Amino acid sequence: MISTKESPSFTATRNACKLCAPLGACLAYRGVERCAPILHGSQGCATYIRRYMISHYKEPIDIASSSFDESAAVFGGEANLFAALDNVIRQYQPKMIGLATTCLSETIGDDVRMFLHNYRSQRMETELPIIAHVSTPSYAGTHAEGYYAAIRSIVEPLIDTPCVGNHINLIPGMFSPADIRHCKEILDDFGLPYVLLPDYSDTLDGPAWDEYQLIPDGGTLIDDIQRMSGSKATIEFGNVDGRCKTAGSYLLDRYSIPQYQLEYPIGVQETDQFFHTLETIGGNQTPEKHRMERGRLIDAYTDAHKYIFEKRAILYGEEDLVASMAGFLLEIGMIPVLCATGGNSGTLQKRIERAADNSKSEITVMENVDFMEIEEIASELHPDIVIGNSKGFKLAKRLNLPLVRIGFPIHDRIGGARILHVGYRGTQQLFDRITNSIIEAKQDASDVGYFYM
Repeated sequence: MISTKESPSFTATRNACKLCAPLGACLAYRGVERCAPILHGSQGCATYIRRYMISHYKEPIDIASSSFDESAAVFGGEANLFAALDNVIRQYQPKMIGLATTCLSETIGDDVRMFLHNYRSQRMETELPIIAHVSTPSYAGTHAEGYYAAIRSIVEPLIDTPCVGNHINLIPGMFSPADIRHCKEILDDFGLPYVLLPDYSDTLDGPAWDEYQLIPDGGTLIDDIQRMSGSKATIEFGNVDGRCKTAGSYLLDRYSIPQYQLEYPIGVQETDQFFHTLETIGGNQTPEKHRMERGRLIDAYTDAHKYIFEKRAILYGEEDLVASMAGFLLEIGMIPVLCATGGNSGTLQKRIERAADNSKSEITVMENVDFMEIEEIASELHPDIVIGNSKGFKLAKRLNLPLVRIGFPIHDRIGGARILHVGYRGTQQLFDRITNSIIEAKQDASDVGYFYM
């Protein structure tokens, strides 16, 4: 039985279970060749986002700002934006600028499209980079929604004519760099040419530098983005409820590119669906390497079933990750007794119901909630484990439960960028971590402990 628990109305959010929309936009922009993100708003917004991303990815990250002051907040930020664009172009020499708005500029009603028109008109003799613009007030969406909107804002100005090609487009959700690298490995193993957007697998998880790079190497090539209108199909992960107007929907509407929207490939069932889609598009069978990984994963399910069967989990994060992880937990015999998100699409319960199918497990779904609201109900559900990002650490500590860290942000551990969530291989790693966390908690709580299982 799956139920939705309505959260009471509060005048303030207490430890939000989501992040701001411009953060998601900056993440997407970092996945394009020589792209420099700019936030149209106050310096504090850029500082906050840099702090969050640097803490998770452990990489230097520059995010420029139009640096609103009191005057700009009253009279508008056009002059500030012009100065920011000029400074970034002069200092960074980007091929693209990703411009995202913030709450302040949106609230005062800055017409950024008009500003950009004026900027280009006044600098017609100057060779300007491509400028992608997205509207991302945080009061109107989450970091995941900002991410999808930014990807579309990248595609629209770059693709203005149809072309012909034999490749596929792959648009990941808010994957880790390790997830993106694994997706590229899978596509290479299938022998499928592809354009993957955004690709921050190097820009946010690169090697040590001999010299500081203003814009790190890597990212989806702009020439490749321009070829996306000639693809055989577009595969998008997440957003299966259609709450966001995505790049895939733009390519479908304008160029009739077939669109496949899939849940994250976490667990056997959803990874099977991804591989079946690749077989359908490319006409090739799943490579033996991946069949072996699938077989080892199912064997691991059998080996550890007795340790995790009917264990109860608190699960939280962005909607796409929660929906996919809930399906995976049910697949391995665990019960996601609480599936919570700070998003407010109104569709999470339907996605959990699809994942649960005919399961009789009692699952509570909560949207638009903060961690205080999660904690108020969590103890009543008698959970065994907490699964989510680092923002749930205090919740897990107060409940005296193990926390398995997944997703974004992970501030209190090393390697957040290298956590593999997707595919048979990523599922195997998640499965082992979850199982061992439950075993370790039981072992630590025992008076005598044990060496053999």
